[in-house]
Amino acid sequence: MCGIVAYIGFREAYPVILKGLKRLEYRGYDSAGVALLNHGLKIYKKKGKVGQLEECLIGQDLEGHVGMGHTRWATHGEPSDRNAHPHLSASGRLAMIHNGIIENYASIRNELVRKGYHFISDTDTEVLLNFIEDIQENNRCSLEEALRIALKRVVGAYVIVLLDRDQPDCLITARKGSPLVIGIGKEEHFLASDASPIIEYTKEVVYVNDYELALIKADELVLKNLGNERITPFVQKLDLELTAIEKGGYPFFMLKEIFEQPESLFDSLRGRLDPIAGTITMAGVQNHLQRLIHANRIVIIACGTSWHAALVAEYLLEELCRIPVEVDYASEFRYRNPIVRPDDVIIAISQSGETADTIVAIERAKDQGAFIFGVVNVVGSSISRLSSSGAYTHAGPEIGVASTKAFTAQLAVLTMMTIKMAREKNSITEEKYLHLLNELHSIPEKIREILRLDGHIRKLAEKYRDAKDALFLGRGTNFPIALEGALKLKEISYIHAEGYPAAEMKHGPIALVDPDLPVIFVATRDAHHEKIMSNIQEIKARKGKVIALVTEGDDLIPAMVDDTIVLPEADPLISPILNVIPLQLLACYIGMAKGYDVDKPRNLAKSVTVE
Repeated sequence: MCGIVAYIGFREAYPVILKGLKRLEYRGYDSAGVALLNHGLKIYKKKGKVGQLEECLIGQDLEGHVGMGHTRWATHGEPSDRNAHPHLSASGRLAMIHNGIIENYASIRNELVRKGYHFISDTDTEVLLNFIEDIQENNRCSLEEALRIALKRVVGAYVIVLLDRDQPDCLITARKGSPLVIGIGKEEHFLASDASPIIEYTKEVVYVNDYELALIKADELVLKNLGNERITPFVQKLDLELTAIEKGGYPFFMLKEIFEQPESLFDSLRGRLDPIAGTITMAGVQNHLQRLIHANRIVIIACGTSWHAALVAEYLLEELCRIPVEVDYASEFRYRNPIVRPDDVIIAISQSGETADTIVAIERAKDQGAFIFGVVNVVGSSISRLSSSGAYTHAGPEIGVASTKAFTAQLAVLTMMTIKMAREKNSITEEKYLHLLNELHSIPEKIREILRLDGHIRKLAEKYRDAKDALFLGRGTNFPIALEGALKLKEISYIHAEGYPAAEMKHGPIALVDPDLPVIFVATRDAHHEKIMSNIQEIKARKGKVIALVTEGDDLIPAMVDDTIVLPEADPLISPILNVIPLQLLACYIGMAKGYDVDKPRNLAKSVTVE
């Protein structure tokens, strides 16, 4: 989950690294550090956010054209100066940064302790670094060869970058299971966990694959596998603009990304959905249509917010395509020894495309012959490359840790995919097909209408900011939206919140209802409307505070509840994309009202690239 950045070239390295760390801080912000080569190896690191590191470096010698930086999400060892990266080897000759987890670090550490090594930190990273140095000294080999030998011994995930005081013109890096992109400039190279630190300087990049190692000089990139065979780098052009990763006048990226959703949804639909021609064009679906529509079963695997998108897709696929669907947490699927058959389809959903549990889960499913369809946002990510086919969501960069526009883009892509499959399978009428096309096409404009409720939702946030708990309830396709609303509130405001199917309220959660408990109902008009009205009455009878999301023109529910958020009318199968928007805003504004940094909620990081 940590963020790494490195530079070698003609520029001063520190400003490049510092700016890069700020752009990668969504990946972790427990501590930060930099290493610079300039007549020796200089390391500076500090517990806390990147800004705190920057402050403590004022007046320090920060010259040098080679360097690397790290922003940490703590795994082994609590956040502290000594556990911050970069780490130094016992001799002081090598420095290393690392994103990932070395699972067998304890046995390696014990082996090194028996040899007389002492460790300053609690991290697995320092263990791996000294292991590499020990191999180099005992085998009298190059650092590259020592790294290759070490990585054949370790178990786990990693991106590592090494600096050698005695080789000041070279960076060495290697990858397995964590993301790494190399930017190629003229007489310079950039390394980072994603493209955001690189886009300012070059649009030519190489995405490093698992079990690859790179030796990087200012004017040379040598890519090899762990068998020491050279690989020709595949250079790609970045389709990313600098403005997409800047706040653009908003106080937080999360708020900006909520307000970007009309555009991000338009981009997700653009070139695919044509309501005039009555067509959906998705090459990843069309090229494997028979495999998809004749699947014995569809299993959707995901984590976090993406899992909620998977739950919505389950309703859609079963309703429109009449294919059995199961939804699994990737973290459970990978360990559950699931039954996977060759005629099953696995849909893997991940914003980053680097979610560790999802990657391992699809690898296991592929081994059992399943067809993998990836739904990811980040081009060139691991899941996109592992999948048999797939679709990019085209939401654009999402910097805020709590997912917003990536979620609605996932819903849009999954809905398009389902509608296309249903038509090809003849499981819906032509009239229904065209109706859903037009409903989906209208989504960006309807989101603009919802965003005009910004002031009203901000007032609700002030009203309920001091709540200790909250309950989110919905039925059908709106049950996953209730889950997502609860997750957003937990992530951003640290208010304990739970999402439930509204009918399950009577099976336990109703015991929580009292005059201080806000209960948020996703109560837009659908087949469950009368049932959810009854659920609202049950809460009001126990003096609970009710906030209801209702459809424009509904006069019944507003008369029952304390507060309403009125949304444009939409087909119930499409409405989840709309209904989540006010819940995102409510969570964001409550977090802001409480004085929190909503872009960097405590203990969280954007991409979960470790178990």
